[in-house]
Amino acid sequence: MPPAVPAEPHLSSRLRDPAFAAAYLSAAAREDDPAALLQALRHVAEAQGGIGSIAAKAKLNRQQLYKTLSMSGNPELRTFTALLSAAGLAMEIKPARSGR
Repeated sequence: MPPAVPAEPHLSSRLRDPAFAAAYLSAAAREDDPAALLQALRHVAEAQGGIGSIAAKAKLNRQQLYKTLSMSGNPELRTFTALLSAAGLAMEIKPARSGR
C-alpha cells in the first residue's frame, strides 16, 4: 500500500485559489456551527500567507486575530469582513432555497 498523503498541505494549496476558498467557507457556514466556520477561516488565513500576513493586510492586531480565530473566538462582523477582504474574498448574501 502506498503511504497516505497528508491532507493539510493539499488543503492549504487548494485554499490559495479564491474560488475554492469561497466554496470552502460557504460550506463551513452552512454547517450552522460557529466553531467550524472559525476553523475554516483560520485554514484560509494560514493558506493565504499565515495569520501574521493576513492580520497586516486586514490592519488587525496579530495576537488578537489568533484569539479571534480560536475555537472560542467570536469575531465582530467588521473583523470577519476585513479578514475576507485580506484573503481576496467578499461576503455574499443570497436567498435560501425554498422547499416549496
